[in-house]
Amino acid sequence: MLQEQSPLLIAANHPNSFLDAIILSSLFKFPIYSLARGDAFANRFVTKILTELNMLPVYRVSEGVENLESNYTTFDACQELFKQNKIVLIFSEGRCINEWHLRPLKKGTARLALTAWMHNSSLKVLPLGFNYSSFRKFGKNIILNFGTFITVEDMYEDLASGKAIIEFNNLLNQQLKTLVYEIEKTDTATLKQTFGLKESVVKKILLAIPAFLGYLFHAPLFYAAHAIIKNTAKDHYDSIMVGIFFLFYPIYLIVITLTVFLISANSLSFLLLIIMPITALSLLHFRKVL
Repeated sequence: MLQEQSPLLIAANHPNSFLDAIILSSLFKFPIYSLARGDAFANRFVTKILTELNMLPVYRVSEGVENLESNYTTFDACQELFKQNKIVLIFSEGRCINEWHLRPLKKGTARLALTAWMHNSSLKVLPLGFNYSSFRKFGKNIILNFGTFITVEDMYEDLASGKAIIEFNNLLNQQLKTLVYEIEKTDTATLKQTFGLKESVVKKILLAIPAFLGYLFHAPLFYAAHAIIKNTAKDHYDSIMVGIFFLFYPIYLIVITLTVFLISANSLSFLLLIIMPITALSLLHFRKVL
């Protein structure tokens, strides 16, 4: 399924900002074009970067009625991608909220699919449920539940009618309800039961020392970033943290290595460029992730 080269629309819930799209892109052989909130395209420079990352803007009323006209351009671009057998990812709830809950579906997914089918496209719609064990803890378990394809053969209403949008959303909602976990934020027992992993004692013993070193090496960067964004990031906390580490971790790694080298005058200090990332990975596997 994940290696298929055909027009595909992935219809997903949206619990964790652009991290959802990054994770999904790593699973597919072919590029995925993601629909993202329009206000992220703040200027020409940012727009160019996001476009290079295969992201297309979708505007909501809250982001300015004057921008809604641009959605037609984005939807036309999606239809062209379908003609080229490309993959498009849309978050059918319309916005990101950190929660274990499926929210009401917007009409955008239905309109994309119905328009493609009215132009005789062989488009398939793939429902997808993103489920995270946590949204603010270091390390997390992620369960992606894929549904079954929705095709034009599943539709009974006239594709051009308003009833077709309702019918499509009902089909999509029926699947997403089984793919997206419904868990209260305070229900730690269910979270543990759903996302918990069995831990090997031998693994714990082997990773204990490198994991401890990983904590010592990386705590300054992690807690500094956490302190800066913890009160402002809201539902984008994980995504911003990933962005910070992506941009600043190489710099942090070089600074620590050079500092140790200048203090010790030992060329073996440059082994930290290899050792530090390994200890970080050890810490990730050592911790009980929930």
